[in-house]
Parts: sequence; C-alpha cells; structure tokens
Amino acid sequence: MLLKETIEDMRVLINRELKNTLEDEIGYQEKIVEAISYSLFAGGKRIRPILLLKSCEAFGGSYNRSMPFALAIEMIHTYSLIHDDLPSMDDDDFRRDKPTNHKVFGEAIAILAGDGLLNLAFETMLNHITQNSQCIEEYRRNTRAMNEIARYSGIYGMVGGQVVDLLSNDISMDEDKLLFMYRCKTAALIQASIVAGVILGGGSDEDIEHMRRFGLKLGLAYQIRDDILDKEEDEGMKKVTYLTYNTIDESAEKVENLSDEAIGILKLYKDKDMEFLINLTEILSGRKV
Repeated sequence: MLLKETIEDMRVLINRELKNTLEDEIGYQEKIVEAISYSLFAGGKRIRPILLLKSCEAFGGSYNRSMPFALAIEMIHTYSLIHDDLPSMDDDDFRRDKPTNHKVFGEAIAILAGDGLLNLAFETMLNHITQNSQCIEEYRRNTRAMNEIARYSGIYGMVGGQVVDLLSNDISMDEDKLLFMYRCKTAALIQASIVAGVILGGGSDEDIEHMRRFGLKLGLAYQIRDDILDKEEDEGMKKVTYLTYNTIDESAEKVENLSDEAIGILKLYKDKDMEFLINLTEILSGRKV
C-alpha cells in the first residue's frame, strides 16, 4: 500500500477512536464536549499518534495495545494548541483556516476545553491500564509509557518549551535558547510518541534510547523545516526562528543533516521493518513529497 494511503487509513482509524472516547452520556456539560470536538476534529494530520502506533508495531506490538496512548498524545497535542492560541499566550485568531477555539466558544470555555482534553488523555490511558494489563510485565510497560508521555508533556517538555517561548521577548534570546525551546516545545511530544510506542511494543532499554534520539532529530528537523516554510510570515511578525541566526541554505542543510541522522538510527535495525518510519521521516523533513 502506498505511504499516503496508509497515513490516510490511520488518520481515519484514529479519528474514529477519538470520537468513541467522546460518546459517553452527556448532560449539562455538553458545551465543553462541543468545544473539545471543534478543535480535536479541525483537520489535524495525526502525526504524533501515527508515530506512536507505528513505533509500537515496528517493535512487535499491536494497535490494540497502543491505541489508547496514541489517542492520549493527540488529546495532549490539541489541548496545547487551544491554550497556545489564547489571548494570554500567542493570541491567534485562526488555526488551520478556522477561527480558534476561544473565538468561537469564548476564552473561559477554551481554557476548560484544553483542561478537559489533558485530563481525558490520562483518563484514557489509565482506563486501559487498569482494565487491560493482564500481567505485571504488561502493567509495567503501560505505566512506563504513560510516564514518558506525562514527563514530555510537562515542565521538562512541552510546557517548559512554551514558557521559554512566552518569555523570549524578555530574556536574551540566542540560538542555544531557541534550540532548547524547539527540543521542549516541538520535539518533546514527538519523542514521547515514539518512545511510548517502543516501550509498548516491548523494545529494550537500548532500543528506547536509540529511538529517543531518533525522535529528537526528527522533531528538530520538522520544526526547522517549518521555519523555512513560514519565513515570510514569521519575518512580518518579527518572530525569532532558526532563520534569525542562519541563512535559508544553512537551515536547509541542518534539516538534511538531522533527517540523515534520524534515518541512520532507523537503519541500524536490520531485523525490523522500519520502511514506514523512514518514509515518514523523509516526508516530515521535506525530502519526499
């Protein structure tokens, strides 16, 4: 099956499972579910849950074993976007060509929608762990995967990166601080997706660390490529990006080097099917359309 067809099939599957998580009986809190659904189904590419599912599969796991964690990753990603768009954060009016959540539902409901998604992510993982861990080893894998997702989503990951972003006008920003922000704000959730997938698939500690590095390199390549694509818009906003410190050619070379290193890690696994992850890395880094 062609790569793009596989990605689309996985998006359909993930969307269906996400909708299933919101089908519990709804009472007077219906408005919050409407606000959550508005952003959750606004056309996301589902890259992070796909990375989790495929990393799990590459190391011998199944979608059934890893789907709740994949859904949780997408919920956490969506909550971060809702909060990032708020007037107190990036103050954005549009996301994916649609009015942002707070523009449609108001700032208070948007905050609660983000809070609700973050909480629902952990409800989803914990429900799976308590109901489906059939032995102590499976329980340990599940809780270890959830811990990775929690840490990379918090103050040592995505939240920490957002703090640096918010303070970028008040601190002496330089390339090192920018790359720290990229590692936390963008690469961390990509790493969490991949590492959780490897853990759930039964990968060894060595596998986990190899794939953690893969996730970091992929996440940085993905973010710097975004900087290249958004160059004119970012310059208009006077936004600090990788291109603030590097030329277009230097930035493109950095993306290529990072993607080469990421693919090199995957190619170490001669006994595993890494073709999908290699091809997806090429797409996300702009090497393959």
